Amino acid sequence: MVLKFIKESILLFMTMLGILGNMSVSVNYMFSWWGSPEKKNIHLIFIHLAFTNIILLLAKGLRKTIAVFGLRNFLGDIGCKIIVYLERVARGLSICTSSLLTVVQAITISPRTSGWSRLRPKSAWHILPFFLFFWILNALISMDIINSITSTGLNMSQLKNGYNYCYFVLDSQKSKRIVLPFMVLRDAVFQGAMGGASGYMVFLLHKHHQHVLYLQNSKLLYRTPPELRAAQSVLLLMLCFAFFYWTDCAFSLCLSLLFRNSFLMINIQEFLTLGYATFSPFVLIHRDGFILECWHAQ
Repeated sequence: MVLKFIKESILLFMTMLGILGNMSVSVNYMFSWWGSPEKKNIHLIFIHLAFTNIILLLAKGLRKTIAVFGLRNFLGDIGCKIIVYLERVARGLSICTSSLLTVVQAITISPRTSGWSRLRPKSAWHILPFFLFFWILNALISMDIINSITSTGLNMSQLKNGYNYCYFVLDSQKSKRIVLPFMVLRDAVFQGAMGGASGYMVFLLHKHHQHVLYLQNSKLLYRTPPELRAAQSVLLLMLCFAFFYWTDCAFSLCLSLLFRNSFLMINIQEFLTLGYATFSPFVLIHRDGFILECWHAQ
């Protein structure tokens, strides 16, 4: 009982920490985007990513908060369906938005003589249709979960996975065959684009590093352009995403095949599902230091 309370308290702390971090990122980038005469595409994507993380943390954190206070039937069936559905949609949005962020940043730092420069968005408003597409795509893919969630009236023998409330009932094989391929395809396409764009940015940053070394040997001063500094931040963010995503996948696979009843593995996997949403804003805060700049300005 004590271990369970400690686990739920840590999850609650991670939720609150992540919400505060993402709110700081979104508010500061909003002020930067609206106050700047040249509206940067990357800032709009950062705002959407932070908003997506907040939804994910609220949806998952709300259930954990209810568990801490012992309010087992607080949500009810409809509330459970809404919360878990938003959590699934937000997870998909996080993958899609992170991929878009990497691709746009790679195009932004590409040389003007390359063919990629022609794909550069002319305005930040050109990014909005991608957000609409991501919301529609993930909303449709996650529709099946509505019929798989309930909060009361089940015996433990009927449950596939439990969270003290908001239980997953056994899915039909037909539903799995229809929805699972779309989820796998979505993750494969967007992570493939993310990996290709990240590799391209590493190549460009390596060329820039060689150029800087040449200028330093020639005793010439050279300052790193803001676009390349932003690319370094995005790459660090993508490393954070890759670590939490693939570690989560590995633990999920182990749980389904080898350690189905492992209390430790289940708890670690729960922490991993919140890891990227919690710590990604602090990667940006550490790299960009925009909050400190805001405090100094005030």
